[in-house]
Amino acid sequence: TAGVYLLIRFNNLLVDLVFLKFLLLFSGLTMMMAGISANYEFDLKKIIALSTLSQLGLMMSILSMGFYDLAFFHLLTHAMFKALLFMCAGVIIHMMNDTQDIRMMGGVSLYIPLTSLCMNISNLALCGIPFLAGFYSKDMILEMVGMSNLNVLIFYLYYFSTGLTMFYTIRLLMYLMVNDFNLVVTYNLYDEDYVMLKSMMVLLMMSLISGSFLSWMIFYYPYMIYLPFSLKMMVIYVSFLGGVTGYLISNMNIYSLNKFLMTYNLSSFFVTMWFLPHLSTYGLNYYFLNFSQKLFKNIDLGWSECWSGQGVHSVIKYNSVVYYVYQMNNFKIYLFSFILWMLFMITMILI
Repeated sequence: TAGVYLLIRFNNLLVDLVFLKFLLLFSGLTMMMAGISANYEFDLKKIIALSTLSQLGLMMSILSMGFYDLAFFHLLTHAMFKALLFMCAGVIIHMMNDTQDIRMMGGVSLYIPLTSLCMNISNLALCGIPFLAGFYSKDMILEMVGMSNLNVLIFYLYYFSTGLTMFYTIRLLMYLMVNDFNLVVTYNLYDEDYVMLKSMMVLLMMSLISGSFLSWMIFYYPYMIYLPFSLKMMVIYVSFLGGVTGYLISNMNIYSLNKFLMTYNLSSFFVTMWFLPHLSTYGLNYYFLNFSQKLFKNIDLGWSECWSGQGVHSVIKYNSVVYYVYQMNNFKIYLFSFILWMLFMITMILI
């Protein structure tokens, strides 16, 4: 977010750069990649983090088209409902005894209704449901994209990613709120964390009203949007389609055949964020970590140990044991050493 804000501040320096075209493409792809990965994920925090990545892609892409004020507007509205979403997720994870797997959850709304209320509203705001905070910024961004003179790839990326947002949100709601409770014990589920609830209620109000409030306050002049009816309704169409698909995907019973296993390689590709960690993190780390492990094994625990501390210690220990036995004043050893000494002296004299 800091990077997005920095680019918003420096938007005048970025005008008419070729770099912006690449930024538009990469941020659009980031938006889609994060959305797809979130649909395959079962970790509650990771789903919300990937959702944040998707929204940052949205901000960067609209910024690279030159609409810096829309990017800032979405940054602010997104801050409201995403902060609320993270707080709700934190409360749920804490009450679930630190379980983050959404397959272990379900029926949460029965036990923690207020937290569930906050979570549902923030999730719907994220989807861009009309008249919540996310709607004002997201809808305007997508309508400006519809009005812009761009190719079909960017258009497709935007609307597909919007559908995906609805997809993983409905999937999350189904897993958390609608499905039966899957844990064995329910001791920790109670809605009494009032410190959190107070903050969450403030953010809840902001998630409801900040969009309309900021849209009146932030723009010098209203955006003139002129679109045909089908394009104007496009956002609602893709959201509805995404929602229905998310519902159908999540409506699986415990004995249902997992269709994802049929396309295991593809699922693996999507769930690992298009193998990006293997290129950036794991791919770079592996060789260095492997090399350092070999160094540690062969040098630290190997030769350096033998020729330094451990080796010297074992030599001294061995000698001290010998001297100790010798110094126990054992008469036989004393006489034997005396005879040896005499023999040594005689040989020396004879030589």
